[in-house]
Amino acid sequence: MAIDAVLALCGKSYLPGVAAEASKLPENPKILDVGTGSGCIGITLALELPEAQVVAVDVSKGALEIAKKNAEKFKVKNIELHESDLLSGVDGEFDVIVANLPYVDRKWDWLDLEALSYEPDGALFADDGGCELIFKLVSQANNRTKFLILEADPSQHERIVEFSKKYGFCHTNTRGYILEFSSQRMD
Repeated sequence: MAIDAVLALCGKSYLPGVAAEASKLPENPKILDVGTGSGCIGITLALELPEAQVVAVDVSKGALEIAKKNAEKFKVKNIELHESDLLSGVDGEFDVIVANLPYVDRKWDWLDLEALSYEPDGALFADDGGCELIFKLVSQANNRTKFLILEADPSQHERIVEFSKKYGFCHTNTRGYILEFSSQRMD
């Protein structure tokens, strides 16, 4: 899970009985959650890392309204919510960018459209074999983050890893659907 990956970067144990590694992020990390939707990732990170500055963005005003209600429900103080098409409306650099963007390809023969019918199409489907938005984010994240955490279908991982190399990202870990990258340009 993307949250686990960010917690591990912060030196926090994310599983009972698993020792935490040394933190790779500053004491007060700046975290950007791209495509926040209802805010699950950003809000959870803000709650788990009260010392962090969390910014959560989404292109959908409706999704941001839901995220705002969820942040208020859980009394989250260290999160900012902004409307942005990926990084277009976000300034500055971040210690980590995390994203669970639409990555489903409508052409997948194993796709169960009925099971996905409860989610808006804009939250699920992307062109270019499902990689369109991920590729766009990777190109925008160039020189803007030390670490990039992406969720994608394992069938897409090889393409994403190869594409990311062009933008100075080094693949460091894979956990199920989660790809972790470090920036070679921000060391």
